[in-house]
Amino acid sequence: MRIKKGDVVIVLSGKDKGRTGEVLAVSPKLGRVIVKGINIMTKHNRPTNANPDGGIEKVEAPMSVSKVAYLDPKEKKATKIGYKFVEKDGKSVKVRYCKLSGTVLDK
Repeated sequence: MRIKKGDVVIVLSGKDKGRTGEVLAVSPKLGRVIVKGINIMTKHNRPTNANPDGGIEKVEAPMSVSKVAYLDPKEKKATKIGYKFVEKDGKSVKVRYCKLSGTVLDK
């Protein structure tokens, strides 16, 4: 999975198509991501000792990683992410980069 926590992504399909948000959590085994402000679901909470009123809460639900794409910081478009090796301090370091603009993502 090439999408990581903290990346800004754009939604490619579904009810939130075209919206952007930051990735809050990634589940590689399930192939799911949670994006801030995207795929909002209503959760009904039962009254407990910690929350005596209970109530209705809006939460972000996980969505398939195939429905999102990395948002290129230069082009402001969806892009694929690739890996390449870059020389740093005489050592070869593997970094992520945008295939659309060639921007290196990892510092």
